[in-house]
Amino acid sequence: MSARKYFGTDGVRGVVGGERINAEFALRLGYAAGRVLARNTPGGSSRPTVVIGKDTRISGYMLESALEAGFSAAGVDVMLAGPIPTPAVAYLTRAWRLAAGVVISASHNPYYDNGIKFFSSAGIKLPDATEEAIETLVDEPLGCADSAGLGRARRINDAPGRYIEFCKSTYPNELNLQGLKLVVDAANGAAYHIAPHVFRELGADVSVIGCEPDGFNINENVGATHPEALVAAVTQLGADYGVALDGDADRLQMVDASGRLYNGDELLYAIVRDRAQTHPIKGVAGTLMTNFGLERRLRELDIAFERAKVGDRYVLEKLQEHGWLYGGESSGHLLCLDRHTTGDGIVAALQVFAAMRHAGSSLAELVADLTMYAQKMVNVPLAPGVDWQTHSGLQKAAEAVRAQLGDRGRVLIRASGTEPKLRLMVEADDQALAEEGVRQLVAVKLA
Repeated sequence: MSARKYFGTDGVRGVVGGERINAEFALRLGYAAGRVLARNTPGGSSRPTVVIGKDTRISGYMLESALEAGFSAAGVDVMLAGPIPTPAVAYLTRAWRLAAGVVISASHNPYYDNGIKFFSSAGIKLPDATEEAIETLVDEPLGCADSAGLGRARRINDAPGRYIEFCKSTYPNELNLQGLKLVVDAANGAAYHIAPHVFRELGADVSVIGCEPDGFNINENVGATHPEALVAAVTQLGADYGVALDGDADRLQMVDASGRLYNGDELLYAIVRDRAQTHPIKGVAGTLMTNFGLERRLRELDIAFERAKVGDRYVLEKLQEHGWLYGGESSGHLLCLDRHTTGDGIVAALQVFAAMRHAGSSLAELVADLTMYAQKMVNVPLAPGVDWQTHSGLQKAAEAVRAQLGDRGRVLIRASGTEPKLRLMVEADDQALAEEGVRQLVAVKLA
């Protein structure tokens, strides 16, 4: 794959008003994407159509209008869905048989960032080849179809309702959430007007936090990246469980009545154990950051486990490679491909609740046989030109730590993708052992 100029692992992202996230670039990106999509319109229709969804950032208005203009200039019709979760765009793209879906969101980032990402007609992230084709056209002069060939745009007012019904359809028909008192934290993001309705309509008694977006407070001290707000609310309100999403609602964290926080690895385990009761599970995909305890427990259950690079996109690629259905990240991106084509925080939460209902157990009881390993990670500066992968001192230290750990843990060393730092992590079944391993790695002079 050639080097990317604009696209990263999850579309185009940056600070609003910067080089990539501004009205002029969004206009050119929409026009370039429209030209690529127009080459291969599914279903034989005369004009391709895309749906655009966004989260609650103030900059979404600007970017939405610019993208709409770019697509129209390329002869592509546009459906404007307004604020809806990223996985809702994936669902609507597939359900409406559209050429592509577009999401304006920077996920868990603060409001002053934003991004643009695409879904294919199948409801999955665009293939690398398609993104590269769009990149080659972004910097070409902006053109325009003739008047008869311009795309039309229309606003879709029932998109949230359609997605609510879809989410509910992923929960078993014979089950409900009656008797559960929940707190739902939508991070003042795209699911603020959706997530509470899903759980209420399935029978739960729902209280909310993080459901009052103002364009600037998305992810601000609430949501999956700040679960302490949910922990406090669940405890204060005497709720049974809390559900925390991030700004675009593709990430999930959960809290129980005791205030215990469950991350993505634990929630994935709960789902997989439930599914394994009814059909064999060949394998599960995680990332380099997935807790070693999950890998070890799955192997004890004769379930294969493989790690992908960090990013739900790479987890999906690993699942597709093997024909597996379940995977995820510690951060809470969970994929249940028997329910949806992409990671979905609301759908994942429903699968966890279904697992509890099937077992007649609490979440703590469901994961009681999963022993999470202690993780200790330190970021150290990485000077330009230093090849850490061949650095003899670092490699010797890493081998020494691995020898000390044996089968009690693992060592992970990786470069940050966003800053000049090296991430040094040691996992072990004992906190002191993990901390000692990291101490040995940090002592190496990277020069």
